[in-house]
Amino acid sequence: MKLLHLDSSALGAGSVTRELSAAIVARWQDAMPGLEVAYRDLDAEPVAHLTGQALAKADPALVADAERVMAQFLAADIVVIGAPMYNFGVPSTLKAWIDRIAVAGTTFRYTESGPQGLAGGKHVIVASGRGGQYGEASPADFQEAYLRQLFGFLGITRLEFVRAEGVAYSPQHRADALAAAHAAIPAPLREAA
Repeated sequence: MKLLHLDSSALGAGSVTRELSAAIVARWQDAMPGLEVAYRDLDAEPVAHLTGQALAKADPALVADAERVMAQFLAADIVVIGAPMYNFGVPSTLKAWIDRIAVAGTTFRYTESGPQGLAGGKHVIVASGRGGQYGEASPADFQEAYLRQLFGFLGITRLEFVRAEGVAYSPQHRADALAAAHAAIPAPLREAA
């Protein structure tokens, strides 16, 4: 069983999503001895944004990194993503990673009856941190709505969110939000190998 752990917060050790994603991964490791974990810090080791040069595959280093990103994603049974809300969406570093895994013919395809996801069977857990409070289905939430749409488009139906909201209101709000989010971390289920 393989787990891919991604962090995208620019806040380092003070990050809510880094704390939550680490707790989620630790819970899976405790429940599944022998779980293989691959980790990438998208802030410290960003994936290059898509450019004409990248699409033309003109830079061998960019091509090699894109291939590593895709291989890690395809190999993973479980994907844990630390995804803070930045300006109502996801960090650009996470979007750059997404641009490397949303590839026609590999993780989705178009058919006569519409798009078909090819990356099903994965379990994705998103650790979400938000300075404000948005709740379920807020019209201002382009972060969770985007991630739901994206992973659904890729064929992934097992998608869970662990949220800490209102963390910027006060130290007490932050502490309460983190406590509630830690309590909401789903218990790992025995995954099919």
